[in-house]
Amino acid sequence: MIDIEWEHPLHQRGVASGLAVTSGHVIVHERSTRLVSLDPADGAVRWDVPIGTWPRAIAVVGERCLVIPQNNPRLSCLDLAAGREIWSAHVPATPGHLVVSANVVLVGGWCGYTPLRAFDLATGRLRWETEQRIRTVLPVPAGDGFLIGVPGDIRVRLIDRRDGRVRAAWRLPQPLVDNDAGSSIATVGPGRFLLRCGRRALPEIDLSSDTAREFVQAETDLVAAAPEQAGGLLWLPEPRGYTVVDPAGGRLQWRVDVGERLVGQVFPTAGGFLIAGTSGVLFHLTSDGRLANRTRVARRIWALRSAAPDRLFAVAKGSLIAIAVRNSACS
Repeated sequence: MIDIEWEHPLHQRGVASGLAVTSGHVIVHERSTRLVSLDPADGAVRWDVPIGTWPRAIAVVGERCLVIPQNNPRLSCLDLAAGREIWSAHVPATPGHLVVSANVVLVGGWCGYTPLRAFDLATGRLRWETEQRIRTVLPVPAGDGFLIGVPGDIRVRLIDRRDGRVRAAWRLPQPLVDNDAGSSIATVGPGRFLLRCGRRALPEIDLSSDTAREFVQAETDLVAAAPEQAGGLLWLPEPRGYTVVDPAGGRLQWRVDVGERLVGQVFPTAGGFLIAGTSGVLFHLTSDGRLANRTRVARRIWALRSAAPDRLFAVAKGSLIAIAVRNSACS
């Protein structure tokens, strides 16, 4: 059963990059230039600060919130409890990517507009910067560094978070795809990563090996997004659904097609799974992937996040909605 617990007006069109959720905090962008923290239980406003227009990225790490607005080339680090700015650092315009590994914040590399810059998470001090502009898919923390890759290239590289130097590289069987909404690389285990390549391929790399191997070749074309992990399974995004495989060996479990474009992210529940369409519908799947029923919760969903199996937060048309998932996903 699905219940709408509370709704918070945003006074603007929703944006997927403007929402971050943890077990104790809901951070959302609203009213064109404000960033607010809401209590997940009842939507009460904890703090409300000016941050700038549509955030390019928001990241919550421990007790800190990092954000880059579109209209101000600045990376801001806020105290998560109070919204107070701890430090800020200048970044080039249109940096795009924002990723954290341990005590290093990596910024830049989106569409090749900027170099990569690494900042100290505690102080905001610039640690290193690449000499040239770099184009990469959204970097992924890996070991002591970050995995980066140029869309359309057949290589992926591991750079050291301490100095940006290339520590390892892997040759891919097909070109790495570009994913504007997220990464083309997924972490699927300690030191183990899957990469979206070509129209249907997912090669695997392991930090302990210098070669990539084919993990799975899908039976139909996939979208650019990296696979998701949910309920002990890997979900490979298709244009209107998912191909679901066993993460150990890539064996096909099932396919689901709901007939519309999906928001992305799969949510396990007590009785199955929930996925969301951009039209504002939640699709209830059984534990073996059958479509059980559907529930409309909004006219449009831009983003959906969760920090607990019984609570979802959706950026809908003009509002943020808190959704409680009770008992079975198929009730």
